[in-house]
Amino acid sequence: MPPIDPPRTTSPVPVPENDAGLGELLAALRQAAGPVSGESLAARLGLSRTAIWKRVQRLKALGYEITGEPRRGYRLRAAPDCLLPCEILQGLPTRRFRGPVHAFSRISSTNDYAKELGRRGAPEGTLVVAEAQEAGRGRLGRTWASPAGVGLYVSLLLRPPLPPVELPRLTLTVAVAAARALERSAGVRPGIKWPNDLLLGGRKLAGILTELETEAERIRYLVVGLGLNVNTPVFPPELADTATSLYLATGRPHSRIRLLRAWLEDFEALYELFLARRFPEILAEWQARTVTLGRPVRVRQGEEDLCGVAVGVDPEGALLLQTAGGQVVRVTSGEVAPDPDCGPGA
Repeated sequence: MPPIDPPRTTSPVPVPENDAGLGELLAALRQAAGPVSGESLAARLGLSRTAIWKRVQRLKALGYEITGEPRRGYRLRAAPDCLLPCEILQGLPTRRFRGPVHAFSRISSTNDYAKELGRRGAPEGTLVVAEAQEAGRGRLGRTWASPAGVGLYVSLLLRPPLPPVELPRLTLTVAVAAARALERSAGVRPGIKWPNDLLLGGRKLAGILTELETEAERIRYLVVGLGLNVNTPVFPPELADTATSLYLATGRPHSRIRLLRAWLEDFEALYELFLARRFPEILAEWQARTVTLGRPVRVRQGEEDLCGVAVGVDPEGALLLQTAGGQVVRVTSGEVAPDPDCGPGA
């Protein structure tokens, strides 16, 4: 596939996705019980000692703490929380979601880049990650704040052999995967606001944006974008009352690499269920995790509002809203917010 010219606001991370040398060197350093000599590393990796030294310097420049001990060798002391391809893929047990990984220090939007890769024929499982986004966005055209080095901004390319009508159900599936991964890796249990926002303490922790291109009533490709506030220490005033991060919720930093790998594992497992036509099982878990059902809500659809109690989700993923008159309305899009004035008798 020909290379894509990145937008001007995009700067690639200084580690090419196909540079296996860095990944292999990191693996060798991690497996060593103590210092390992440059000569030993060179023999193991089929490189010269000079090439090993150059790779060590590149890793140091990326934030890895590597010490060199005279007559003993190199020792890996600490690794940065950087979204590097070799770190993401190292030991990742997934089969479908294994890259290639396109990593950037700064990009306009990971979803936009992933869509261009999709148009050019990139395979399912292609991943785009960035340390920061300059034009990150969420559902309904909203901006997604993407400060550098503290969040998870990732887009995954899928090619499901399905019609576009399946998109709402797949959107719920993505949310369940993210909730599972956060519970397993960070020890928190976020609630899901229909269709796929993740909340902690009533504040937004993560958003999911799914975009697709179709042909002949089939999905040509689908891009799943995940924005997760991981180690954000403070939010701007306009977001302080509505957003949170794992750091603020738990009082400790979290590994973005660990969270990303957990999400890829959990999403792949649920994606397999989805393709096997077992969505009812996924929907049952979504319902067990949601904070929307059974509550009075207001749904903003453009300039219009719908008011009522969220009573369920149908098999296609649409929200079922019971109005004050007792009518059950099927909602396929819109922004949902709790509103006690929309309850019975309001």
